[in-house]
Amino acid sequence: MPITVPPGVAVNIKRSEVTVTGPKGELRRHFNPDISITLNNNSLIVSRPSDSRVHRSLHGLTRGLLANMVEGVTSGFEKTLEIVGVGYRVEKQGDKLAIRVGFSHPVEVSPLPGVSLATEGANRIKISGIDKEVVGEMAAEIRAIRPPDAYKGKGIRYAGELVHLKAGKAGKAIGAKT
Repeated sequence: MPITVPPGVAVNIKRSEVTVTGPKGELRRHFNPDISITLNNNSLIVSRPSDSRVHRSLHGLTRGLLANMVEGVTSGFEKTLEIVGVGYRVEKQGDKLAIRVGFSHPVEVSPLPGVSLATEGANRIKISGIDKEVVGEMAAEIRAIRPPDAYKGKGIRYAGELVHLKAGKAGKAIGAKT
């Protein structure tokens, strides 16, 4: 399945290294030398030497990574996190974030290179960048500070993430015994 290269995006292939440059920036990645990458008429074509299991898996991986590189330099990637809980909030301090999620101190988070952090109100964090892998890693690091609680649902979660709550103690719902 070829990857169409939109206008304004330049692709440079040198042996197993591919550089993709676009309006948002530049991404560079090394690929397995067994997989061949060619550029024909503004479309990237990935091909494999054989149908062995290793070559099939490398073929799909290479194609997916190249498609993400092209999409990243044209439109970029974005993840949104929500902070749920009474008193839980986030505020931006320079390029860092100060996250208050029930600890005795605010947790400061610095962005990884190539990632920008923004806040929407006091309980949403927007992570954006051109490298999908780095954006996902930054989102996972922030979420790991306080993952959603299984009983009340408090914590940091991805926007739209469904948190299944466990039932509490059965005696609590009925009331105290007399």
